[in-house]
Amino acid sequence: MSETYMYKPQAEHLALARMVGIWDVKSSVTGPDARWTETCRSLDGMWYIAEGEGDVPGGTAKTILTVGYDPDKGKYVGTWLGSMMGMLWTYEGEFSADGKTLSLYTTGPDCEIEGKTADYREQIVFQDDDHRLFTSATKQPDGSWKTFQNLDYTRIR
Repeated sequence: MSETYMYKPQAEHLALARMVGIWDVKSSVTGPDARWTETCRSLDGMWYIAEGEGDVPGGTAKTILTVGYDPDKGKYVGTWLGSMMGMLWTYEGEFSADGKTLSLYTTGPDCEIEGKTADYREQIVFQDDDHRLFTSATKQPDGSWKTFQNLDYTRIR
């Protein structure tokens, strides 16, 4: 591959470096006693790969979130997959003006109405260097977002 095709990390990529580390995760869905951890690493500053494992109703699950910045689209892009489902979720989104909240948007199966699809918004809110919040919400008919899951992340290291 020619060097002219080699991207270099930009400020948009490096804004995601706050995700790197090992995290303790508490979920509003699984409750305070569920054990969950996530390890996030950087792929040369271009992509961030977060691998999670923990308790879910009926057992344990593993998840993988990938997120990066696509300079050609001018958007953040990513994927999410979990051992508890067969769908690969794909995202596009942007950071808030203050740089604290990354909003990622996708469409997938409606969790409430079988056979329908819904619009989803996942947000990563960087509260400080050692804490972040991940929220999942569905778009309502009036255009508002209804949160159905909160994940609180605390840095272990």
